[in-house]
Amino acid sequence: MTFRFRRVFALGALPALIALTLLAADSAEAQRTQKPVLHGKHWIAITGKPMAATAGAAMFHKGGNAVDAAAAMLGATATMWDVLSWGGETQALIWHPGEERVIGINALGVAPSGATPEYFKEREMDFPPATGVESMVTPGTPGGLMTMVAEWGRLSLAEVLEPAMEMARGYPLEADAVRRIRDNRDEMMEWKYTGPIFFPDGADPEEGAVFVQSDLEATLAKLVEAEAEALEAGKSRKEAIYAAYDRFYRGDIAEEFVRGAREEGSTVTTEDLAAWQLHIEEPVSISYKGVDVYKLTTWVQGPVMLQALNILENFDLRGMGYNSARYMHALYQTMNLAFADRDFYYGDPYFPPEEPVRGLLSKEYAAARAEEIDWEANDPQAGPGDPYPYQGGVNPFAHLLEGWGERTGVVTEASGSEAMAEFEEDFYAGTTSVQAADADGWVVSITPSGGWVPAVIAGRTGIGMSQRAQSFVVHEADNPYNVIEPGKRPRATLTPGMAVKDGRPYLSFAVQGGDGQDQNLLQFFLNVVEFGMNVQQAAEAANINSFQMRNSFGDHSTSPGRMLVNSQTPPWIRAELESMGYDLTFSDRTSGPINAIFFDWVHGTFWGGSSHHGDDYGIVWE
Repeated sequence: MTFRFRRVFALGALPALIALTLLAADSAEAQRTQKPVLHGKHWIAITGKPMAATAGAAMFHKGGNAVDAAAAMLGATATMWDVLSWGGETQALIWHPGEERVIGINALGVAPSGATPEYFKEREMDFPPATGVESMVTPGTPGGLMTMVAEWGRLSLAEVLEPAMEMARGYPLEADAVRRIRDNRDEMMEWKYTGPIFFPDGADPEEGAVFVQSDLEATLAKLVEAEAEALEAGKSRKEAIYAAYDRFYRGDIAEEFVRGAREEGSTVTTEDLAAWQLHIEEPVSISYKGVDVYKLTTWVQGPVMLQALNILENFDLRGMGYNSARYMHALYQTMNLAFADRDFYYGDPYFPPEEPVRGLLSKEYAAARAEEIDWEANDPQAGPGDPYPYQGGVNPFAHLLEGWGERTGVVTEASGSEAMAEFEEDFYAGTTSVQAADADGWVVSITPSGGWVPAVIAGRTGIGMSQRAQSFVVHEADNPYNVIEPGKRPRATLTPGMAVKDGRPYLSFAVQGGDGQDQNLLQFFLNVVEFGMNVQQAAEAANINSFQMRNSFGDHSTSPGRMLVNSQTPPWIRAELESMGYDLTFSDRTSGPINAIFFDWVHGTFWGGSSHHGDDYGIVWE
């Protein structure tokens, strides 16, 4: 099939406009952006890496839909290492135009056999470690990609994997990837199959050097081979893709993955991979001023944004003024309340106890939480509420709420340059986002992650193991819903978003950044809905970030009162915030690496927005 294009635009081109950060302004009308809005009517593909965005565009050229394009971008980013690997996890929302509904994809891995609370307690660990084999969960991204293509795509798996396979044969390394590989050299050299791939001649990689992953290419080729053999045997397109799925999770790929992982000291078994299940889910949603906002449920932090919107709906945000001290205070206090609930009540919904989602998302509960806000000062002791009465139940863990802020191994940290440097590292590395939409109505929003540098590579598969187990807790008192257990998913931070208005897609959006994800997506959404910004303005606008919630990584530390604000925040706003008890940290980049699509139903076009922070890149067909 041949396509003729009038014009193809690239969002990652040289900045077309001068950046003017709006702070404490009531309107975004005058705001100019570093990147232009992308306008198109046929298709749009946006992600965190230019080569990956090109992979998405290639699927549209082949006649694929937005699902195929998103899957190709997912495969390409999983091959680029500094953001994720094929051993990571995939979280997605899909708008199905035929069924006119949002579908959730749960492709998060699970804790392996032997990963029990006792295992970590015996080793004097309050949480699973941040790196190494003890931080692994089973691979989810391969299953997520293949399921999406099989169920809702048009192309073959071979076509969708073609860009990733070409990249595995060798692609030029970017500066950020080189830096991360060099910084983690000592740890990576400890692992038998990792060091030789990243340092094949013993020397550090260089920017622009061609990075070859022969083992990964061979693994992907096995998937394509399984699909081809099934088609030759008379299987349907969907059945053939699931034959590749089975080869990964139940065949020779699984066997080699487990062999290599266990050689490095993992407790994972072939039964763990064979038993892993992807879940196609009904996402949770709330309505905010006529807009229905969708998120994945409590196995990620997604509902925290919905809780925050429910609380903020009780206030006149527009009257406060964008990024006024009062507005920032309202956001910070609201996020403290919502994230405290996240830290105590969120976990894998497929394991008992059942999370009180209905109560957490009720408008009545939000109104009660809104009444707790002190408008004169930060509350460093803000803790979980009790949503059970709002769903007609009794809290089985009420006894754990008292003194919850003084638990086990959770560390309270002071702010400072070291903490900020750690935040910057977590914020810009280890995850990406994928956005795709087409003229037929398909929309896909993905936040993939896991297996980033310095991941342990499992044998000769070329696949880095996810480090997501570090988001579990070991002690019930910390979060009775998120205690590590074999076969269980950790409560992850990964949280794509989608909004529907008048029964049609309105916004599709996602971001990287750990605990900052839903903080930045919340403010992005409010920038559009409350302050009238277009999608690019909203993606670049200055946000705040709270550090009062428990970190989902490492030692799960917390920094009450610490607030990240933009360096251009005026002195009088800084002074007012400090008088409320905030410990301010400053950065030039505070909007989050957001990628998003706005659906203009008046003109029948897409508006694409993409972060100006780094490599985020979009391509659209006019």
